[in-house]
Amino acid sequence: MPAAATPGARSDTATSAAAKSDADTNTAASASTETPAGAGANAGTSPGDGGPIASAEFGASPRESVSPSVKPTPEPAAATSRAAGGSSVVGVVQRVALRWGRGWWVGVALVLLGVGAVRAAGWLFAWCVIGACVAGSFAVLGRRSTRGVWFDMIAVPVESFVAVPWAFSGVRQAGTSELSRVRRYGASVAATAALLVVFVPLLGGADATFATLLSGLVPEVDSAAAWEWLFMFAVLGMGALGALYLLAGPLPAAGDAGRPSRLWTRSEWALPVAVLAVLFGVFLGGQFVALFGGDDYVQRTAGLTYAEYARSGFWQLSAVSILALAVIAAVLHFSAKDTAADRLWVRVLLGVVSLLTLIIVVSALGRMWTYQQAYGFTVLRLLVSMCELWVGLLYVLMLVAIARLRWSWVPRAAVGTALATLLALAAINPEYLVAERNIARWEQNGRLDADYLTSLSPDILPALEGLPDPLRAQIEPSIRRGLDDDPWWAWNLSRSSAR
Repeated sequence: MPAAATPGARSDTATSAAAKSDADTNTAASASTETPAGAGANAGTSPGDGGPIASAEFGASPRESVSPSVKPTPEPAAATSRAAGGSSVVGVVQRVALRWGRGWWVGVALVLLGVGAVRAAGWLFAWCVIGACVAGSFAVLGRRSTRGVWFDMIAVPVESFVAVPWAFSGVRQAGTSELSRVRRYGASVAATAALLVVFVPLLGGADATFATLLSGLVPEVDSAAAWEWLFMFAVLGMGALGALYLLAGPLPAAGDAGRPSRLWTRSEWALPVAVLAVLFGVFLGGQFVALFGGDDYVQRTAGLTYAEYARSGFWQLSAVSILALAVIAAVLHFSAKDTAADRLWVRVLLGVVSLLTLIIVVSALGRMWTYQQAYGFTVLRLLVSMCELWVGLLYVLMLVAIARLRWSWVPRAAVGTALATLLALAAINPEYLVAERNIARWEQNGRLDADYLTSLSPDILPALEGLPDPLRAQIEPSIRRGLDDDPWWAWNLSRSSAR
């Protein structure tokens, strides 16, 4: 097994890296204590050559820059203690933030897994399980690693494959007498079980009386259920092993994103971003005209009803919002921000494009709402609307990143908002909401897709109470059919209430 696969190797690497960092820090401190001859004369020439501005940044006083022969006095003990106290405070804050961050991800994972006890929609619980796995992986890591957010999302299952040889290596290295005794007992138990598995069926098939005795002693085991439990045990065991491996030898923490090798100058990125802002502004102006003009204006100009007009533009607007988000992130990362003018241009132009695109996201949501009111509500259309709402949340995060001119935290926050959106979707009970809106629409125009409602889960049963008995008789029996008693580990509130 490679050395990198063991936590000890990771710890040794981290210790040597920390020792090297301390040595570099001490070397830098000793170098800054004494100024070489001639350094002060060069420090006072010009800002471009590291003159007064550079001297101020590195703690050199004007006296040091004028008279290079005078050595600076050592830093007072009070200042050193204040610096040490400040670093300790920062360390405490970082540890508290790490602990609270892990607690938040653990809480999100537990709440997502708890959705299965409340909502009966299988597709919703499947997405919640996936989200809980992502949140659990973030909880194990605790902070951003150097591998990136995509690896952090699946770190536990990926590292579980490396954790298997790590675990066997740890077992071999233990080698104590107690462990050897446990191994002998384990081998004895395994041999006994193997003998029983071979001989008991043979004896039971040889004698009917003995077979009857066995049937009373040995419980019946469903082979499909047994394989399902074995598979679940293997998956959960591998996940736990991967989590222990990451906790024993944590991945190195990621710092801020490094400066790109080549930055885009203002003359390269400002023109296309400004044109994009103008284009979005003109488009939104036409949107406001269509909004206030209503159905008659749309029919005269586009030859469509307002519902058809809303349907035709939703997907295009969704694509625009996603592509514009990629453009904003690229410019924010690769644009030069060395001068105050550069930073101002980045904030103004990207902020304008983000605000205009956020309005486009709102327009897309409005179009989908109009389309559903005209043609009916479905789970798929609700999910698409929630995804577009999440895109709007991403733009809010990007506005904060533009104001700070730092976006390395955005990917992890984007995953957090995605899980929060999933929790909000589970909280509003999506299938119940779809059924309730379709029934409200039926009360207005008398149209109801009963066949679609029969394909939904028992979550919608409370919404059917307002329907007349003939309509309920078409929908409820199909939903209640096949609702057997759940085992204790699969109990569900909606199915239990529907029985």
